[in-house]
Amino acid sequence: MKGKILNKKMIFFFGALGGLLYGYDMGVISGALLFIKNDIPLTSFTEGLVVSSMLFGAIFGSGFSGPLSDKFGRRRLVFMISIIFIIGSLVLAFAPNMEALVVGRLIIGLAVGGSTAIVPVYLSEMAPTESRGSLSSLNQLMITIGILSSYLVNYAFAEIEGWRWMVGLAVVPSLILMIGVLFMPESPRWLLEHRSESAARRVMKLTRKSGEIDKEIDEMHEINRISEGTWKVLASSWLRPTLIIGCTFALLQQIIGINAIIYYAPTIFSQAGLGDVTAILGTVGIGSVNVLMTIVAIMIIDKIDRKKLLITGNIGMVASLVIMAVLIWTLGLDSNLGAWIIVACLSLFIIFFAFTWGPVLWVMLPELFPMRARGAATGIAALALSIGSLLVAQFFPMLAEALGVGQVFLIFAVIGVVALIFVIKFLPETRGRSLEEIEADLRKRTAS
Repeated sequence: MKGKILNKKMIFFFGALGGLLYGYDMGVISGALLFIKNDIPLTSFTEGLVVSSMLFGAIFGSGFSGPLSDKFGRRRLVFMISIIFIIGSLVLAFAPNMEALVVGRLIIGLAVGGSTAIVPVYLSEMAPTESRGSLSSLNQLMITIGILSSYLVNYAFAEIEGWRWMVGLAVVPSLILMIGVLFMPESPRWLLEHRSESAARRVMKLTRKSGEIDKEIDEMHEINRISEGTWKVLASSWLRPTLIIGCTFALLQQIIGINAIIYYAPTIFSQAGLGDVTAILGTVGIGSVNVLMTIVAIMIIDKIDRKKLLITGNIGMVASLVIMAVLIWTLGLDSNLGAWIIVACLSLFIIFFAFTWGPVLWVMLPELFPMRARGAATGIAALALSIGSLLVAQFFPMLAEALGVGQVFLIFAVIGVVALIFVIKFLPETRGRSLEEIEADLRKRTAS
């Protein structure tokens, strides 16, 4: 390992790169769908199936990858995830029919589910306490960059309707991740439990000041002394309330409306009369806003309480959805003004989501769970997240067709109010505390 480990910045870059692939594969299908239908006939049901099949795979990927990472290490799982991304991208690029598209998306989903479970855990365990929020937010930044990249690729190939190029180019960042992970260190918390203290210390020196290492090592030893095995922790009564909170948090993030925008924004814009190419260009604008506001989040997330950010985001997202629904009913979806109002309101939604619910979820999930079961518990929460994403991907086009876009976004606004109540009443604050301090407080709180 000596002499072959990346420097600090590159560790976090490659550690978060799985998020870019997740974002790319989530966003690319939105533009590709406009042209896939010209080669491969799709109904509203099969269109939803092609989109949501990735989420079926993600359910299995997130469910299995967490426990596997606790057993074999975060780094090895990321390497396997990069290979699965490559295979799935190639299957999609050469798909001759709808069934092959579904299979390719299922394979991609396995990797997506794995990355949602492993990447936040790895970043959280590698980061020092005082900058854990901003460094863990790199996962969400990479997701937004991946989404924006997919929109740009969609726009570049829109004139030639090159949907196979759109989905196939995911191979490039997958190869970069596969090579980069070979030079990444393993998580120090995993090394302390499965290898040795000296191995953990060597990795911690890459990201922490020397004075902080002894304190963290002592806290980790203390937690190890009182902690049970992974499966016993998962089944324990003291963890159950927090596991339910984490799963609910992840589920709400997905059904609050963001995935309807990511997956179907070009379709919505096209139906509003913007034209296919212009519709894709509109999503590029939304993707750019997403990236910029995530950068803002990274700058402020360690300075403002997590719950305050989430509450602010809830209020802004609900307001933008209600305004959009009212204006659609008033002006109609197919008017030119109505189309641009939709673009403006969806952009406003993205602004509030991107600096609050987007990054804060990925920061808080691994913070909520104890060290012995962090990978497995985060994987279970990621499974709930995938289920939420699946529900939106599969049913949004059918609901929009049956009820109308305005009514569906009003449903998302109601879910936003439910999410606001959940944050205020149930979600604990984690900013400014070490992972071991959070775990000790969790044990004390649930034991009383």
